Amino acid sequence: MSPENLKVATYNCNSIRARLNLVLDWLERERPDALCLQETKVRDSEFPSDVFQDLGYHVTFRGQKAHAGVAVLSLEKPEEISFGLDDGQDPDEPRLVRTQIAGIALINTYVPQGRSVDSPHFQYKLRWLHRMRAFFERHYSPRDPLAWAGDFNVAPEPLDVYDPEHLAKHVDFHPDGRRALEEVRAWGLVDVFRTHHPDEPEQYTFWDYRVPNALERGMGW
Repeated sequence: MSPENLKVATYNCNSIRARLNLVLDWLERERPDALCLQETKVRDSEFPSDVFQDLGYHVTFRGQKAHAGVAVLSLEKPEEISFGLDDGQDPDEPRLVRTQIAGIALINTYVPQGRSVDSPHFQYKLRWLHRMRAFFERHYSPRDPLAWAGDFNVAPEPLDVYDPEHLAKHVDFHPDGRRALEEVRAWGLVDVFRTHHPDEPEQYTFWDYRVPNALERGMGW
């Protein structure tokens, strides 16, 4: 496998057990070199490794009951596996898995959502992103072949939400969160999607299930 042809996908499955058949069908059809999963929501002892191994995938994961959890499925055996933010604070292992595949560092994260702007969880989210910037500085150079994938729980630009004015104070579009994500990106990362689709509106990856008929109404993120 050559690094320039590496096919990497990412998906917040919101419970791997609930979405297992969907993921399996997609893997058989698309056959990516690596699939990053977030919000697996399952203890390690209950992760369905065997079904992915039957498809020829190596499985690297860290999880817990009911929330968070990350996994990387890869056709090539991964190297240099580690979990969490290794800065002496709570590593928060179910939110970060780091591997190397075909000579490319692959970091899969589930960034904290934050709950609400006035919540301590939002401040934790901002600190977590600041720690993520330090993580890249500690382990890598911007010249290294590297891919950062996952659910960042931040929509970076007004183009990325259906109503930027109305959502300006939302926990996933708040200016503080956007600045924190930009601080990480400015280390030397490139938004691959926007590189190829710089000005395309309504290119969404998330529709809030709490908003009635969000998908049909085009109310995406």
